[in-house]
Amino acid sequence: MSSTEYLLDSLSNQDSWRLFKIIAEVVEGFETLSRTRRCVSIFGSARSGAGDPIYRETEEIARLLAESGYGVITGGGPGLMEAANKGAAEAGGVSVGLHIHLPHEQSCNRYVNVRSDFRYFFVRKLMFVKYAMAYVVMPGGMGTIDELSEAFVLAQTHRIKPFPIILYQSSFWNGLLDWLRERMVADGYITEEELGLVVVKDSPQEVVEHIRRHVII
Repeated sequence: MSSTEYLLDSLSNQDSWRLFKIIAEVVEGFETLSRTRRCVSIFGSARSGAGDPIYRETEEIARLLAESGYGVITGGGPGLMEAANKGAAEAGGVSVGLHIHLPHEQSCNRYVNVRSDFRYFFVRKLMFVKYAMAYVVMPGGMGTIDELSEAFVLAQTHRIKPFPIILYQSSFWNGLLDWLRERMVADGYITEEELGLVVVKDSPQEVVEHIRRHVII
């Protein structure tokens, strides 16, 4: 066997073992989260501190959701994820953390009362969608945009049943929405109807009222 053939064979074996790891992660996630019901996934920056107004508003959204009978799912990390888990847990609700293992370790926040751990982002994103009845997207960075895009495309292509996708804080999101209309809609890449899959809200009460109107529990 040549050195090239040996390398390709080794890579193939590694891929086979990686497949088993992925399957195990999916099964573990399903087993953990199948016990949850009526959850809302909340996304947002890991870099927002407890003193930020947006932290307190995220906490309030989660508290109101828990008091309305919904569980809350986050990435389980710091910042706005922590705020959402805190609001849900302190209101006596289900507070799920889907903790991702990163090269620079990010610990799971202490307000999570249902935890599942992941090494693969795509498996974690599967859990966010499968066990959510709505998405609330707070201000954040590229990870937040990634989660928003995932939900939007799945709803746009009818791979999932449409559910509320709520962008929080118009002053943060309006620039993106204007660009989508002025370029993507205007150039025919998406339709105005498809863009209507997302709505923008500016208060915790508006978020929860919208979910309660569209997600019956």
